[in-house]
Amino acid sequence: MSKETLISIAQRTGFSVSTVSRVLSGQAAKYRISEKTVALIAREAERCNYTPSLLAKGLRTSRTDTLGLLIPSIDNPYFAHIASIIVHEARAKGYKVILIDTSEDERNEREGVRSLLSRKVDGILIAPAGDDPAFLEATARQTPVVCIDRHFAKTSLPYVVTDNLRGGREATQHLIDRGHRRILCIQGVRHSIPSADRVRGYRQALEDNGLSAYARVTGDGSIRNGYEQTLRALHVRQRPTAIFALSNTILLGALKAVREMKLRIPDDISLVSFDNYDYLDYLDPAVTRVGQPSDEIGAQAMEILLQRIAGETGGEEQRRLPPSLIVCRSVRKL
Repeated sequence: MSKETLISIAQRTGFSVSTVSRVLSGQAAKYRISEKTVALIAREAERCNYTPSLLAKGLRTSRTDTLGLLIPSIDNPYFAHIASIIVHEARAKGYKVILIDTSEDERNEREGVRSLLSRKVDGILIAPAGDDPAFLEATARQTPVVCIDRHFAKTSLPYVVTDNLRGGREATQHLIDRGHRRILCIQGVRHSIPSADRVRGYRQALEDNGLSAYARVTGDGSIRNGYEQTLRALHVRQRPTAIFALSNTILLGALKAVREMKLRIPDDISLVSFDNYDYLDYLDPAVTRVGQPSDEIGAQAMEILLQRIAGETGGEEQRRLPPSLIVCRSVRKL
């Protein structure tokens, strides 16, 4: 079955293509088209289930009212929540969102960006999978790009992220203040700046308290690795008294390992996580964690992107938002 177009609707209604276009794009009043004509064209468009071509609209107006969103993993609750915030904010501003899961793969990311550019999206929000900004900086010369959650050390790209260094330092200091010295840090994706900053914060807190010799950083960001690294740490002779899991996925793996070893939290081992989710309050015990301002990250990233789409500049476009330490019952005082 052939796709309905402005031409086919014009042929059936007897009006010109320009009149049909003006009615269906909401410009009837501007061109003083009669209510009777508007009603006839609208009924025909509804009858044949006409859907306007966004690409055709983009060619006429240089706008498609669509945005691209690339995240590393849709099954990660943190990124799923960020995506939901952005979709909500975009809808409120009249935009649709094309979501791409890059699976933490830079090749997938580049293919996804090229696909979005071919669809003439008005702007792109991205949590980068790689560590080189060159490709995205080149992309930003074609359409606005804003980084979320992750950023690059030296880049002109705007971004909105958590102050991860501060979060890592405050969580580690919380453990130190409660008498912990042997604190295992299980990190996230090694090349990502958020993970690196959290590790830096962890090390800074240890150094500030004369405990740098105890620093132990291992692993990556998967549930499996959180599980394996925790099992390995719990089998050594002088095991850690606390574990700092640098993501919610690492935390889940660590919890599984602790349960398998039949250890109790916090009596046998204390646990702190990065990322805040309601389900952590329903664990026994509820888990102490660093909360990220994900709602604000999504909202502010959208704000910057829409300003760039509108050609507006000015204001701080590289933002680090403060985290919050949420103290629960998963840390024992030694």
